[in-house]
Amino acid sequence: MSETLSKPADATVIDAAGRFPHPAPGDVYDQEQDTAPAQLVVEKNVTDDEPPLIPSWTRTSVGWKARAGIARVNTVRDFRRWVRRQGTEHGHAGQIARGLHRTLLWVQGTEGVQVATARREVQQAQTDYKAAKWGHDKRLIPGQEKAKRRVAMEQAFAGSVTAMGKYKTAQKDARVRRGLRGTLVAAAVAVPEGAGIYLNGGNGGVIAAVSALAAFALIGRRTNGGDLYDDRDAKFGDTLKLTDSMLNQVYRDAKVIGADEVLELLTPCTLTADGKAWEVAIDLPSGMPAKKALDAKARLASALGVAVQQVHQALDDREGRIRLRVSLHLPFTGKPTPGPLLAVDCISLWRAIPMGINLRGQEVQTSWVERSGLFGGEPGAGKSAAANDLLLAAALDPTVALYLCDGKAGADITPFEQIAAMYDTDGDPKKLLEILRHIWEVEIPKRRALAKEHGSRKLTAKMAAKDPRVNLAILLVDEWSSYGAAADRKDREELERLLRLIVQQGRALGIITLCATQKPDSDSVPTGIRDILSIRWAMRCLTPEASDTILGKGYASSGHNAQDILKSQRGVGIYMDGEGAEPELTRGYYYDDDEVALLLERAYALRSEAGTLPAGALSLADRLRDMGDELGDDQGAVLATLLDVFDAHRGNDGEPAEWLPGAVLVDALTAAGLTVSADRLGRIVVRTDEEKAKRVWDGVRAVGYPRSRVVVTIRERFKLDI
Repeated sequence: MSETLSKPADATVIDAAGRFPHPAPGDVYDQEQDTAPAQLVVEKNVTDDEPPLIPSWTRTSVGWKARAGIARVNTVRDFRRWVRRQGTEHGHAGQIARGLHRTLLWVQGTEGVQVATARREVQQAQTDYKAAKWGHDKRLIPGQEKAKRRVAMEQAFAGSVTAMGKYKTAQKDARVRRGLRGTLVAAAVAVPEGAGIYLNGGNGGVIAAVSALAAFALIGRRTNGGDLYDDRDAKFGDTLKLTDSMLNQVYRDAKVIGADEVLELLTPCTLTADGKAWEVAIDLPSGMPAKKALDAKARLASALGVAVQQVHQALDDREGRIRLRVSLHLPFTGKPTPGPLLAVDCISLWRAIPMGINLRGQEVQTSWVERSGLFGGEPGAGKSAAANDLLLAAALDPTVALYLCDGKAGADITPFEQIAAMYDTDGDPKKLLEILRHIWEVEIPKRRALAKEHGSRKLTAKMAAKDPRVNLAILLVDEWSSYGAAADRKDREELERLLRLIVQQGRALGIITLCATQKPDSDSVPTGIRDILSIRWAMRCLTPEASDTILGKGYASSGHNAQDILKSQRGVGIYMDGEGAEPELTRGYYYDDDEVALLLERAYALRSEAGTLPAGALSLADRLRDMGDELGDDQGAVLATLLDVFDAHRGNDGEPAEWLPGAVLVDALTAAGLTVSADRLGRIVVRTDEEKAKRVWDGVRAVGYPRSRVVVTIRERFKLDI
């Protein structure tokens, strides 16, 4: 036992003598163990494949840098979480407000109930006393009955006095208790504030004020429903939050990467600033195309435990690099965002206009200069509302000419009729042919000559700023297939030829073409035309092929499939802003009928002021005034005023008056600032002898003028087709 054990080279020596004390007297032990115990040798049993508890690299500069990076990411996440929280009822402002309110309620206390009860007793006692007194004060009452009523009156009076005493006592008690509680609250705030200012000046006062606000926030930390702030609002699907390790497992479960492959995370998994989604940028393993991950959207959603619509993958700046976004809830299922056009008076279509909101909550703006577009989707998907984003913006630019054609003969463009240069709401192919011919034979040559005059091959915003003749124009063709079905072969071929030429050559000359269709295929929009329409918006489609018809071949297989859009996501579509742009899910702004009417009233006023209303939209009186100003003929203003007077005097049937006395007309002309005598009026509007006959007006026979003669005069003098 006393022999020294052989000690391996890597052994650790433990002093057993210091660790095991000698036995106390009386203890029974082996006599041979009376000597001090020998050194106990313990061998280390460390294998090479077993890492230490804290890796040594964490103490290096690289390790500290990694720790700092993690701390920075966590700090950013915490700050974003704090910012996101402030806009909710769990924000500090909401908590402080609730704390103040609850403190005031505590100061007020429940004494108000006792005061109200006592007040009610006083009112009842006074009512009883008044009734008893009224009964006692009656005359012609026997003496015995009078005495009984007097006793009742005195008892009611005594009860009223007692009730009033209780009421005053309750009021005094309430004031005292409320004063005590108010003093306590005021002292709790004022004493630390005063002490802080006394001890540490302004800084102490600020610290005390912050402490008081923190106390109020603590009091109001629970909502009125009793809920505490819980930072688990980032939960989605079957998980709590998206983590780096989870991401690799998800892509393995989706059969995107193998068991021995890993993703390279370019950014940490981070909750977006608005708290609506998790986002991360990743690099796929070397040699793996992004298409493999994009095609696995459904499998990724299954692995994450979410709906397909919550997963969005976008190709980044190089092949194999993907930006993944996982929404916490189904996107675009709430109320649409109010349209920004409601807040503006007018806009310039030469600049980018707002079209909608993307997944990240950012506004999608598009410049339509030298562009054309194709919007498509099944009925009810929101195609017409999407087209309104462009049409309403164009309407608020008083220089833009509108050519609107609706092949389905609906009511979508009917509100725009009064400001449209030409339109067809009947689905008439002959009318469409007339509009296209006008654009090709009149508009485009005029614009081409204007561009040459400026020494350019196209019209630009700089030219428009200098020359008011330079403007943009919108051509909307809704449901081309309906026009094609209603036209004969010759007209159909001519329509297709003209539309193709307008799209090809009109872009540089300021003509923006927008085609919209409910059933996107080669029949609805000819392939030769569809391929040169640059801006695409695919609303909900029934098949991937229909989605590809709008966006282009191969987009559905690359993860941009409009068939994935739910019916509840109205107005949502895959938006592609021009050639080479990455498609993104976008929800268009929605304007209801009242808002459309409001915007079009504003547009009409703008165009009326700018003098750009189409001739058909002007009233006959306004056209007369314009022609009179151009010709320097004041008779245009005189005849226009006469029409206004006839329109102002309408009969029971709502129609303008057929005849008015000359005195009424002369007075109206004078009120309008036109000096016209009765004789001159007779020379301007020449009547027949029969029309000069007197008629009864307000009980008096007078000489007057029939409206029909005024109309004939206008037709003959100004050659207007009325």
